[in-house]
Amino acid sequence: MHKKEKTERLKSNIKYLIKSRGETQLSLCSSSGLTRTTIYNILEGRVVNVQQSTIRKISDFFGVSYREIETVDFEEREIIESSISLEGNMNPAAVPIIKESLLFLNLDKRIGELAATHPLTYYFGTACNLIGVLLEKGISGVNEPGDILIIRKGVTRSDREKLVYDGIERKLFITNASCHDSEVVRVVGEIIEERFNG
Repeated sequence: MHKKEKTERLKSNIKYLIKSRGETQLSLCSSSGLTRTTIYNILEGRVVNVQQSTIRKISDFFGVSYREIETVDFEEREIIESSISLEGNMNPAAVPIIKESLLFLNLDKRIGELAATHPLTYYFGTACNLIGVLLEKGISGVNEPGDILIIRKGVTRSDREKLVYDGIERKLFITNASCHDSEVVRVVGEIIEERFNG
């Protein structure tokens, strides 16, 4: 494929992945470390030669292949895969499991890096930017030590339950309220699934 074709494919895949994964340009930027200008320029077709490091950050965020994001039509492929069987034909997403005590040392690292350095679990479903948090202390009245919470990293506007860290009390808690990172509170992300120990 020519560079222009690859850039067009990258652009259409980013648009499709943002929409199909329930993400926004803002969540993509804040979690991948790219600027809004970079994403805007790609989506508006103002860049012909996208840097490899940028492509890697985008593919890491969506949990898709770095090589395929410029060459494969993800929308077409997922339509074909989901129509093959009633359950779909999707590979499970590998999710790195991070111990509660190590969470904040690793929260700003990319998923690809975490997957190479931490144990993995698998999530069956459409997902990107997921981590597993292994609770060591538990969360009062909700979760016990040993439970794993599957989290979509980052601040979200949804009313789903979120895992949040209280810097004053030095502990994790769960809330439905909309939260923003502050000096006291750090939003880990949205809870996608709970796995109970035992």
